[in-house]
Amino acid sequence: MVSARAVAETVRDPELPMLTLADLGVLREVSESDGAVTVAITPTYTGCPAMDTMRDDLVHALRGAGYERVEVRTVLQPAWSSDWISADGRRKLAEAGIAPPGSAPQRPSGPIPLTLHPPVRRVSCPRCGSADTELVSEFGATACKSLVRCRACDEPFEHVKEI
Repeated sequence: MVSARAVAETVRDPELPMLTLADLGVLREVSESDGAVTVAITPTYTGCPAMDTMRDDLVHALRGAGYERVEVRTVLQPAWSSDWISADGRRKLAEAGIAPPGSAPQRPSGPIPLTLHPPVRRVSCPRCGSADTELVSEFGATACKSLVRCRACDEPFEHVKEI
């Protein structure tokens, strides 16, 4: 029998199907005890509409591999960070024409200064590599992506936001 961890690592993200939940860093822990499997996942952000599908896909894959008792828990601490996307996941995003996120912003401890303008992001085009890009919309097909246009090759593309 294939290990529960190996099975869980094959489950794909429903919104970014080129990535597995492991590539995305959503898959946190898989444990087996007395014939039961417990999987811990962390949403990419609060209210992510894909969480139910992720849970169902994990349960379906594990039961299909012969694990009858499967529990999927949601873990919120620590909060997911785009820094958890693996190097392989970043490569897969770029190959799919989606700009992977840069480093997540570092949060200072103590009071957080309020700014009245959005943060400036440097996003390179996943098609031609040019850094001459402009934000078209803060939101793409999903809330975790923005829509960007490359001024060099004139192609629009999505970008996974830094969180």
